[in-house]
Amino acid sequence: MWGGKAQLEELEIDSATGTHLEGLTLRTYSPTSHQWYLNWTNAKTGTFGPPTVGEFSGDHAEFYDQEDFNGRMILVRDAWSKITKSSAHFEQAFSADGGKTWELNWVTDETRIQ
Repeated sequence: MWGGKAQLEELEIDSATGTHLEGLTLRTYSPTSHQWYLNWTNAKTGTFGPPTVGEFSGDHAEFYDQEDFNGRMILVRDAWSKITKSSAHFEQAFSADGGKTWELNWVTDETRIQ
């Protein structure tokens, strides 16, 4: 989309614990800042929260934002690595102490389906 400056991804997963999740990510690129803005929503809420903002460097990317989690503002870090044309590794972590420590809460390995 937009000559490579935007991407739309739809996600539907069932976790090992039986949780069903349907989500949508809209990624847009700012040529001015050279950063990507990742906007996420799920079918349960249907609204976008604050975007995570960051950039790619080789086969790695990191994105950050601040979000309300149980009534308290926390930092969120999304990290992509091992990025190829057909796969990528993703990790999400929360920090309640300004980034001194991180709690890893989501790990996934993605593979493109032809």
